[in-house]
Amino acid sequence: MPSPRAIARHSWPKVLEGKVIPLVLFLGFLDLLGTTGALLAALAWSVAIIFYRLTTGSAVPGLVILSTIGLAARTAVALATGSWVVYFLQPTITTALVGVAFLVSVPLKRPLAARLAHDFCPFDAETADHPMLRLFFLRLSLLWAFTSLVNAGFTLWLLLTQEVTTFVLIKSFTGPSFTVVTLGVAVLWFRKKMHHSGFKLEFGSSMTMAAS
Repeated sequence: MPSPRAIARHSWPKVLEGKVIPLVLFLGFLDLLGTTGALLAALAWSVAIIFYRLTTGSAVPGLVILSTIGLAARTAVALATGSWVVYFLQPTITTALVGVAFLVSVPLKRPLAARLAHDFCPFDAETADHPMLRLFFLRLSLLWAFTSLVNAGFTLWLLLTQEVTTFVLIKSFTGPSFTVVTLGVAVLWFRKKMHHSGFKLEFGSSMTMAAS
């Protein structure tokens, strides 16, 4: 596995494209164009990045895909009514769409979990094509799809059955909890899978994964 410095050097352009620039565009255009206009500006950037990468034959980062899904959902909701239910429905729709994106990527044999992993960790070609790792990312995509859809369903139930104060209080704990639990399961699952497959992880300046 690459060193932490190599991972940071590899991942920061993806974070910049998928998260930082859309956020800067949204904040920059918020006063000038309003919420909907600012969302459209950020969405236009994400769509442009996807179009550019597809036309140049380069891979589309997973963070850009997820950012585009989220921005599209928020823009659609922003064009609807201004009720508090619709307002709080925005992140719920995004979570559900993210879950669907993970789920759809599995039968296409292009797991979104693998894209996200490659955004942050530059696996070498031999490692990335290893059957064990490819199978792991397919199953991990199913896990993310399941937890995202459960999270969205639970949030929708809260939204429709609880008062605003109760909803915000519970959601502030359950939202991060779903993410932390999923990440924890993924890390432990990966380590266990590697161990049972006869591999050990080594971190260094080069991308190595040595068999024990």
